[in-house]
Amino acid sequence: MLEMAIPGADTLRLEHLVADFNGTLAVDGELLPGVAQGLGRLAERLAIHVVTADTFGTAAQALAGVACDLVTLPSDRQNEAKRRYVDALGASRCVCLGNGRNDRLMLKAAGLSIAVMQGEGAALETLLAATVAASDIQTALGLLLNPTRLIATLRV
Repeated sequence: MLEMAIPGADTLRLEHLVADFNGTLAVDGELLPGVAQGLGRLAERLAIHVVTADTFGTAAQALAGVACDLVTLPSDRQNEAKRRYVDALGASRCVCLGNGRNDRLMLKAAGLSIAVMQGEGAALETLLAATVAASDIQTALGLLLNPTRLIATLRV
């Protein structure tokens, strides 16, 4: 569990990290440098879930050896499927990472959400649904690995 007491706000008690694959953890179907290691460190405190349409068909191979549950979702109405997945885990106990328009509903539902901007950019609706925006996945994972950074950003 990852617990953060945010001054002036509710204490976050997070048990799950739910991440989009392509555009968030990967670009053009290839896992970005440092992601496997970062997820490995976070897996000591959070259950890791990767939800994806697997556009490039590379997610399983890219995530081989990473302690995570890989969930491939149908490509239609994916935004609702991702939100339902997060709701089933207990949305308030989830931190979600995403960049695409299809990630906006899970980010809006989550106890903590981080929109990630990288090579694919990020949908404006998704940025507005997020609690925090990060310039790249390494920054986003760093926020979770060093929670005082998040506390400084989120304090009231």
